Amino acid sequence: MNGSRLLQLFVILAFIIPCGSSVQADDSTDLPTVAIITTGGTIAEKMDAVTGGAVPAVAGADLIKAVPALSTIANIKVINFSNIDSSQMTPEMWARLSQTVDTTLEDPKTRGAVIIHGTDTMAEGAYFLDLTLKSEKPVVFTGAMRNDSDVSPDGPANILNAVIQACSDESKGWGVTVTLNQYINSARNVRKTHTSNVQTFDSGEKGYLGCIAMGQVVRFNDGPERQKLPLPDELPEVVLVSEYAGADGGLVRHAVDSGARGIVVEALGAGNVNGRSFQAIQYAIGKGIPVVIATRVYNGGVLPVYADQGGGATLEKAGAILAGDLTPAKARLLLMLAIPQAEGDRNKLKEFFQ
Repeated sequence: MNGSRLLQLFVILAFIIPCGSSVQADDSTDLPTVAIITTGGTIAEKMDAVTGGAVPAVAGADLIKAVPALSTIANIKVINFSNIDSSQMTPEMWARLSQTVDTTLEDPKTRGAVIIHGTDTMAEGAYFLDLTLKSEKPVVFTGAMRNDSDVSPDGPANILNAVIQACSDESKGWGVTVTLNQYINSARNVRKTHTSNVQTFDSGEKGYLGCIAMGQVVRFNDGPERQKLPLPDELPEVVLVSEYAGADGGLVRHAVDSGARGIVVEALGAGNVNGRSFQAIQYAIGKGIPVVIATRVYNGGVLPVYADQGGGATLEKAGAILAGDLTPAKARLLLMLAIPQAEGDRNKLKEFFQ
């Protein structure tokens, strides 16, 4: 890589455009086409003088124009899906995003897609699309930890690296990834681990899939085996409840009585809850509500080890489904997609979590 191209990695975003616009770069027949779909996030925010905080301000084509090195890598097609902080995202929005990506990737000229997304729910959004996309083309989630008003925003380099990855043969078979600060994570295993540091995403003991160094994708590992589920006409309501010292099971019972179609419990350790929470879970299962047990622990997974009241082995015997090493938030998304497929069959539902 020559010196001028290396400097382009650090070009700062500097423009604002209204949401809803789109742009198609001048086509070069020698370059692949990559779709960049913008949803918002810190990467598209600036500091607001009135509120004193970062707010959505930058969107669409100017995010791309501010990274001129892209023109040497791919023909860029920009689609403005939304411009919101990712704390405002919903599974229903991810369902529409999934459909948008699939439609976009139907074009045989399009090599892959880059999704610009806020980091708060990026790991969950990437996993939802990994489960529901029909296309096998590379899809790369990226964003930024520093907003456009920061003295050194990280967004431009992240966008450039994501496009490099989308064009690379080394990315084949990875499914949807989360790629920031040069490191590439699988959608299934990735977690956000820091509230402000640019090195926030990792995959724990599973490890990175690879990295991007000097404009090249370096492959470390193959991705996990992918699951594919169709998007239902309507996503069922699934509630996530955290277990804690002294919990009385009231939130689980309330979820059942309020009409939840499924419950995920963020349990302790290898998948354990106390006696009162166990009774509430039995109440839910008795009402025909599927209950999935995940863990709040970062590494490892839920295991049927403990057989006391509320232990993982006891919960499984009572009819709860163990989520393995899926995070609670991702277990919730999988349950939302699996419930319509299982049609009330617990054994069939359990297969989706094995």
